[in-house]
Amino acid sequence: MEMEKIIAQIEDQKELPNLNLSIKDKTESFTHKLFYTLFDKQTPVKDNLMELGMDFEVLAKLVCWEPGSPCQDIWSEYVQMLPGILQKLNLDAQAIAKNDPAANSVEEVYLSYPGFFAIATYRLSHELYKYGLPLVPRLMAECAHSITGTDINPGAKIGNSFFIDHATGVVIGETAVIEDNVKIYQGVTLGALTVNRTLRNKKRHPTIESNVTIYANATILGGETVIGENSVIGGNVWLTKSVPKNSMVSHTPQISIKNAADK
Repeated sequence: MEMEKIIAQIEDQKELPNLNLSIKDKTESFTHKLFYTLFDKQTPVKDNLMELGMDFEVLAKLVCWEPGSPCQDIWSEYVQMLPGILQKLNLDAQAIAKNDPAANSVEEVYLSYPGFFAIATYRLSHELYKYGLPLVPRLMAECAHSITGTDINPGAKIGNSFFIDHATGVVIGETAVIEDNVKIYQGVTLGALTVNRTLRNKKRHPTIESNVTIYANATILGGETVIGENSVIGGNVWLTKSVPKNSMVSHTPQISIKNAADK
C-alpha cells in the first residue's frame, strides 16, 4: 500500500478535533509541580505558584472547548484553597506515620509512600472536580494511578487522616464516601454493584464511616452499602450489604494442608 494512502486512512479516522494528547502530559507536569510547591522545602512557593497559574491557563484553554465551561476564573479561587488542602494532607501523612510500624519518619512518608502520593493527588484533583473543570481532575488521578497502582476517582468524598498502606490495587469509585480516620490496605475495592450509564448521577459506591479498617483485597460494593464506624473488615471479604458499627467481618477459607512426604 502506498504511503500516501496509509497516511490518508489514518488521518480520516482522526475524528475527534479536541483530542490533544499534550493535555495528558501537561496535566502530569502540573500535578508534579503542585506536589513540589506544597511539600519540597527547597522549592520557592511564590515563583512556582506563578508558573502554575500560567500552566493552568494553558490547560484551561485546551480542555474547555465546550461553550460556557467553567475554566477561566477557577485558578484564583483554587489557590486560596491550597493551604487548607495542605493541612489535610499533613494530617494524612501523620496518620500514616503513626499507624505504620515500618515508617521511620514523616519525611519518609512524603518521599516514599505511594499511598500518600495517591491521597495527595486525590485531594488536589478533588477540588478541581468540584468546580466542574473538564478532564484535568481525571487525568491528575490517572497520573497517580499509573505511578502507584491506586485508582481514586476525584469525585469521591474522603475525610481527614486517611491511610492507604502499600497502595497497589486500591480502587475507590466516584461516589464513594469515606469518613475520618479510615485505614485501607492493598487490593481493596470500593466499587459499584453494576456498571450502567443510566446510573451516572446516582450514588453507586459504598460509604465507609469513621475509624474503619479494611484489610487487603476486601471488596465492598453498592451505593447503599454502609460500613458502620469502628468496624474491621478482614482480608478477602466480599460485601454487598451494610455492616453495623463496631462489627468485625472476616472471610474463613477452607485450608487443606498435606505433608508432601505422606503418600
